[in-house]
Amino acid sequence: MGSFPAILRSEWTKIRSVRSTVVTLLLTFVVTVGLGALISLLTKNNFTDFNRNSGTPFDPTATSFAGIMLGEIAMIVFGVLAVGNEYSSGMIRASLAAVPQRGTLLSGKAVVVGSLALLVSVLTAFVAFFLGQALLGDHHTTLGSPGVLRAVLGAAVYLTLLCLFAAGVTAMLRNQTLALGVLVPFFFLLSPILSAVPKVKAVAHYFPDFAGRQMLTVVPPPNEPYGWVAGLVICAAWTLAALAGGAAVLKSRDA
Repeated sequence: MGSFPAILRSEWTKIRSVRSTVVTLLLTFVVTVGLGALISLLTKNNFTDFNRNSGTPFDPTATSFAGIMLGEIAMIVFGVLAVGNEYSSGMIRASLAAVPQRGTLLSGKAVVVGSLALLVSVLTAFVAFFLGQALLGDHHTTLGSPGVLRAVLGAAVYLTLLCLFAAGVTAMLRNQTLALGVLVPFFFLLSPILSAVPKVKAVAHYFPDFAGRQMLTVVPPPNEPYGWVAGLVICAAWTLAALAGGAAVLKSRDA
């Protein structure tokens, strides 16, 4: 078995050699920043109409991150591809032959995937924030205002955790098509539908997307079930559970 730094170098080589993984990271940035800028500009130009019937104080930070829901898709796809490409290509057999300690192999992959996701997410969050605030004009806030820096960093952490969650689910399912078939409906159909049904919406409050988005807000809507700290804990718990499940499957099943 190679040393852990050698495993990290190997995983980095695998990821950067697949063009689709690079494209998905780029899309995360472009979609999140672009849509956030568009919504910020529209909000500035129609501020009175947008806030006339709102019962919640205006949150300029959250407005900058209006594009993050689409950015999530690209980041989830990146997490799926980073793990699933090895299974679809059959390279997982060579990887396990080189690194028989399967938990160590998955740990190395998670470190590389998570580091790349965090780097792109931090860049995306800060650019989206500063561009959005510039376009909001007189309605903007600053990074030094209470809770704003925490929310910007929270956006980066949220995207990173979603990426690692997707990687863990893919390791469990061992198939990128199946993983996308589970994750996309879960985040973009099941969670929104349950959130809109009064008798079961409390369940959706503990899904990773709802929990994670509590980290992005400076002015939370009224009657939220918990704040950003609990949201971080819940979202991180989902991620750790997915990675633990992926490690268990990797250790117990043949390649």
